[in-house]
Amino acid sequence: MHFLSKFLRFSISNVLPLISSIRQEHSLNGSEPAYHHAVSGYQIYKYKNEPFRLKYNNKTLNEFQLAYETWGKLNAKKNNAVLIFTGTSSSSHAKSHDENPRVGWWEKIIGPNLAIDTNHFFVICCNHLGGCYGSTGPSSINPATSKPYGASFPMLSVEDFVRAQFQLIKHLGIDKLRASIGSSLGGMCSILSGLLYSENVGRIVTISSCIAPCPTAIALRYLQRKMIMTDPNWTHGHYYDNGVYPLDGMRIAREIGMLIDRSGPEWLERFGLRRFNDSIQLTPTFEIESYLQYHGLTFTKNYDPNSLLYISKAIDLFNLTEGYDTPTDALSKIRCPVLVLGSQTDILFPIWQQKQLTDELIKSGNPDVTFFELNSIFGHDTFLLDINSVSSALKGFLEVSTLSIEGEIQTRCRRFGSSCSAGRCRCFRSCGRGWSCCCGRSCGRGWSCCRGRSCCRRQSRFCGRARYGCQYRYKNIDNDISFMKRFERILETINLH
Repeated sequence: MHFLSKFLRFSISNVLPLISSIRQEHSLNGSEPAYHHAVSGYQIYKYKNEPFRLKYNNKTLNEFQLAYETWGKLNAKKNNAVLIFTGTSSSSHAKSHDENPRVGWWEKIIGPNLAIDTNHFFVICCNHLGGCYGSTGPSSINPATSKPYGASFPMLSVEDFVRAQFQLIKHLGIDKLRASIGSSLGGMCSILSGLLYSENVGRIVTISSCIAPCPTAIALRYLQRKMIMTDPNWTHGHYYDNGVYPLDGMRIAREIGMLIDRSGPEWLERFGLRRFNDSIQLTPTFEIESYLQYHGLTFTKNYDPNSLLYISKAIDLFNLTEGYDTPTDALSKIRCPVLVLGSQTDILFPIWQQKQLTDELIKSGNPDVTFFELNSIFGHDTFLLDINSVSSALKGFLEVSTLSIEGEIQTRCRRFGSSCSAGRCRCFRSCGRGWSCCCGRSCGRGWSCCRGRSCCRRQSRFCGRARYGCQYRYKNIDNDISFMKRFERILETINLH
């Protein structure tokens, strides 16, 4: 049996008791959702300077707060900070820590000796403006009325999310981020941060994002919003004090979200056409139906429906080319190294969108663009579930940044004996034994990297059809000397000297 079937098999027996308990809790507790209990484990940044001007409708926020969490230590030069932008409904809790030991949503990515290595980096993660996990959003109290904003909260944009978090970065005394990293909505934020703050971002990682959303994704998010807004208990967004909650609308919106966040191949692997109910009625019959129902109900009171509406709409309105003649003109402002990752099975942000972004970055003249196409079964949620693939890509891309922090960059790459400078590999043309690697950039500590060449035959799942480039790390290499000796032996076997 495939390991996914063992690891991810859903227990249908849990569905009916959960449905009953959630509905009972809703009837007893009215409009007191679980997200209101997220009151600890994070720090608060309060913005109270001049009015914060928002992108749309000439609106401002006189004050707001952002919930954020940090890991690692900010060094004396304050040049080792990494900002992680979250997805649509994620909190700032990406990794467990002493103040909040619960497992974070990127638990196995962030930490000592992990892909985002807290031995070297000071990692920051915020809950987006408009969210409901400690940051100001529709469920927050409006100072002018002493009541929750509800649907009177001003419209938001992805640009507002980025600008708000850079106010925090400024508050922390950080002039330049070592890297800006994000997935999904966070990937939009990370690439936009390089456009808006080109002098303040050292590297960009954008995972499962795009230049602008495709019409299919906009349509699906529209249906999610419609499900919430047509629920009678939504009451035009002012349900907080009414003793009711748009449970059904939120449940269906989440079910749609689960459907588009994963992939057909995963559904086939996990469920096939298996049934849990032999009684043929209009009620759910197939295991996948109960799976969606289960996740829809568990999500309903863990996230504020209005936050979903506002952030979802901001995603639909995102367009990097807005105000520019072409994507190339917009992306020409981004001069730092960029890593673009995408999943072959992503429905929400199809892989062609990451290829388009990579193409436009290269056309804009950026000399250091790396693209990974991940052959993952997990669809849009690959960045949460395919830990090994995502970690490999991130670790390689961030490793040279780590070296530059510590002042350790040396001549690590050679063109058959000739040296290179500043950690940039001049040309490893072909390595032999099924490998083609490294005609490109930022090579260090045993990593080979490439762009514009066929690459990584052995690790072909990381290749964008041998078009843009990829990275692979030689395992168990203790130092550069052993790496070079092994590499030279490979060259000798294929008579490349």
